[in-house]
Amino acid sequence: MIFKRVGEGRPYPDHGLTSTKDWSQIAPRQIRLNELVTTKRTLDLDNLLTDDSTFYGDLFAHVVQYEGTMYLEDGLHRAVRAALQQRTILHARVLEL
Repeated sequence: MIFKRVGEGRPYPDHGLTSTKDWSQIAPRQIRLNELVTTKRTLDLDNLLTDDSTFYGDLFAHVVQYEGTMYLEDGLHRAVRAALQQRTILHARVLEL
């Protein structure tokens, strides 16, 4: 099992962080993949397979911790790439609501 659960949508309230600059205020930390619930059911293979998938965005995934559950809001391609490389840990910025 890669993720705790595959979800669809964001079950938490809007947090107001919209840009990479907003998220950059949160220090990244290590998160276990099996603790994450995805907010997307599908993955764009172009994002997964491209060499520069993090070139234009944040280097770290974005996770929202809400009511004790950690939701992977952005960075599904990073998480799947980590799993394909046999890694169980992902570096992410975690916003606690």
